[in-house]
Order: sequence, then C-alpha cells, then structure tokens
Amino acid sequence: MTVSRRKFIQISSLASASLMVPKFLKAFETRPIIGAGNKVLIVIQLTGGNDGLNTIIPYRNDLYYKNRPQIGVKKEDALSLSDDIGLNPALKGIKQLYDDGYVSIINGVGYPQPNRSHFRSMDIWQSASIADEVVNTGWLGRFLDAACDDCNKHNAFAIEADDTLSLAMKGSNRSAIAVRDINQFNNNAADAYFKRLANNHAEEHEAQLAGYLYQTLMETVSAADYVFQQSKIYNTTQTYPNTELGKHMKMISSLIISGSETKVYYLSHGSFDTHVNQKDRQTKLFQQLDESLTALIADLKANDRMNDVMIMTFSEFGRRVSENASNGTDHGTASSMFLINSNLKKKGLYNDIPSLSDLDNGDLKYTIDFKQVYATILDKWLDANSSAILNNKYRQLDFI
Repeated sequence: MTVSRRKFIQISSLASASLMVPKFLKAFETRPIIGAGNKVLIVIQLTGGNDGLNTIIPYRNDLYYKNRPQIGVKKEDALSLSDDIGLNPALKGIKQLYDDGYVSIINGVGYPQPNRSHFRSMDIWQSASIADEVVNTGWLGRFLDAACDDCNKHNAFAIEADDTLSLAMKGSNRSAIAVRDINQFNNNAADAYFKRLANNHAEEHEAQLAGYLYQTLMETVSAADYVFQQSKIYNTTQTYPNTELGKHMKMISSLIISGSETKVYYLSHGSFDTHVNQKDRQTKLFQQLDESLTALIADLKANDRMNDVMIMTFSEFGRRVSENASNGTDHGTASSMFLINSNLKKKGLYNDIPSLSDLDNGDLKYTIDFKQVYATILDKWLDANSSAILNNKYRQLDFI
C-alpha cells in the first residue's frame, strides 16, 4: 500500500470517528470559556440490559423472592430507601448521594410494544423512536442539529467517551466527536501530514463535494486542539478508579471544571447482559459505576459545578421477573433510571416499582415512557424544543 493511500485511510478513520460541524469548533477557539451556569448533561448507558429488580429491590414483596430464590438480594443486604424498597448493596456511594438529596430514581421506564433484542431496543432508546419506526438519527444528535442552527450564536457541543459514535449522538447535519483518550486523539490529529493537508486544502476543497472529508479533517484537527487545551486547564487532585470508566469520568470532569463549552457527554458501561451468574457480574459492574460516579461528583462538588450537571443513567431494557436455571435473568422490558443533580425538585423514589402480580407475559409493565424523561431534560435542562426533536409531544415529569 502506498504512503498516500495509507494516509487517506487514516484520514477517513479519524474523520469518521470525529464528525463535527463546519466553523463550529473554530468559534470555540476565539470565544471566552464558560464556567458555572453552563448546563451540562452526562448520559451513562448501562449496556446489555441492566436488571432493574436487583437494582431497586422490593424486599418486602414475597413475589420478589418467590421468583428469585437464588439471585434475590436479601433484605438485610439491601441499602434501605424506604420501608419497602432497597438499593443494591454495591451502590453505597449512590446511596449516600440519595440520602443527601442528589438522586431521583424513576422506576418502570420503558415504551409500548417493547423489543427484547439488544440491537433494536438500543436503537429505539438512542433514536427516541416508537417501536415500529426506524430512525437514523439520535435524540441528542437532533438536539445538536437544532441548537447549532447558527453556530456563531449557539455553542452546543457534544463528546462521546469512545472510539466511535453511538446513534444517539448522530444528527442529520451535526454530530458529536468520539474521544476515548484525549492525548491519543490530539496526537492523531496533530500529525504533521494531517495538519499540512488540512491547511493546504482549506479553500481548495471547501466548495467541492469531494472535499467533505478534508473539511471534516480540518474540524477534527481543530476539535482535538480545543479539547486537549481545555483538558490541561484543570488538574484534579481527586482520586479516580484505574478503570476505563474511571478514566472517562476523570476526562469529563476535567473538561467540565475547566470551563469547556461542551453541553453533552455520553459514555457506556457494561455489559449487563447477565444470563449466567448475575449477582457476581452485576455487583462488579455496579462497584465500578459507584466508585467512578462518586469520584466525579466529589470533584464537581469541590469545584461548585454540581448545580450545573445532570447525570442520567439508562439501559435498553430490564430483565425477566423470574430468574433462569443459570442463576441469571433473560431479556425483559421495563427498568429504572437514575437522575443525579444537586437541585432536583422531586428527590428519592420518583414513583413506585411496577406490580409483580400484574405482569406482561412474565415481564414488568412499563409505567413511564422513556421519551417523557428525554422531553423533560431537553426542555427544562437543555433549553430545547422537545416536541420538534422527538417528533411528538410527551408529558413532562417534575424531577427538575
């Protein structure tokens, strides 16, 4: 393979993983950084289908233990949230945040005609579509489309902590950037060949369809430099876990506290597909989540930024009510979502856990459509038009 061919492939890879908007990041380089007051959303995707019933535990309900004689969390082990409900014992840090009034737990979240395929259900959640509709853009990508209609006035900007973008972060005209490691991202974009190519082709290709790749390359080089410079402004003294999730949380914290204009961060954790030996697997993943979130929030609190940050967790579906023969659970439907912020209007348990006696063919019946949560965040937190972004009007919730 020739050198030029190899470089072209490298350009394609770098650009496709880091699509951004023309002139979008260039505006960031000349604008003052924004600190307190800049509302930020962090989305944590619990990939694989997290079991909501062993997350929020109805430990006074005999049907829970009847359906889960082996994997049910014992009452004495659960972290009490009320007389009837407990939290998974691996989430001790989140329990403290709950006691401090930082957490709202929404139970029974799902959607009509639930799909039990990982891929299809994840697409439904990420695109905010209805069950029988295929949408090729994400709800946060469409937020970027709307918020960046005029990028000289709107500073919407999003980062996914990964090598590639999820559907959720892809819009029709705007998309986020994918950054797994800031230093590596910057090193790739700082390659002398890439920079020379971007500069040389800036005007030559701007009006040509074939120049789209070069235009994207210029934006990627600009994005990498902006993110790298922002990450150096704040050097945390907070200790983060030496895990992939911990490193991503540290990266996000450094950008938020530095005053980055980033509005949305997206990261994934898992896999929660616990068909076999669920308790050990879920406990390990929850411990990693708990330690990383606790460190992030301690960092944000120490720098007076928790008022400006909303953290949302979700999973593409929950698990079946009954355990299987392998001490695990199979694909189900509704599950729980966590919302974390220091100024929540409705704290604690937002609503009841779905009935264990009135099931949908062995699955929990959803009581809240996830798009209601999205609509609430879009309108009340991101100051957007949820009806236009979600292509429908959904009843909003009152956690903010």
